[in-house]
Amino acid sequence: MISPLVTFHVVPMQICHAEEISRWDYKPPYNIYGWLPWEQMQALGIEFGDPKLREEQYVSVLSGNGELSGFAQLFPMEGVVRLGIGMKPELCGKGMGHLFMKAIVKAALVRYPDREIDLEVLTWNQRAIKAYRKCGFTITDTYERRTPSGDKPFYCMVYDKQRDLEAPSAD
Repeated sequence: MISPLVTFHVVPMQICHAEEISRWDYKPPYNIYGWLPWEQMQALGIEFGDPKLREEQYVSVLSGNGELSGFAQLFPMEGVVRLGIGMKPELCGKGMGHLFMKAIVKAALVRYPDREIDLEVLTWNQRAIKAYRKCGFTITDTYERRTPSGDKPFYCMVYDKQRDLEAPSAD
């Protein structure tokens, strides 16, 4: 059982966070979510290895006691902000995903209040899908996308903003 005292909050991604995240080791089949070594990401200027992109799109998710628990990319698109999410491997599967997502959605709503919020998730990742649904996301589309190991089926899930307006806050 997860303690109701578990909290997460979003802060700008610092270099030390980016470096730590690049070292996270996800066990199969989740290892598809791993990153290149930090030095390589910096040299190539990709993802959060690019200082400008890190500042504009990436945030770190900290626990209530200030420990790095994950990250999110808030990728702006026309009328939409697409979330990319990563939780520290040791925290995955512990029932905190919806609380983690709640903090990320809150940050996305503050930064992009007029945009729809969506995300993409591999269809086999039922653990993540369950957390996203619990947070208020619904599957709206299924399609194939290229991954490092070939084309794979993905769901697009969209956040229901009405849910926040209708439900009393539990915060």
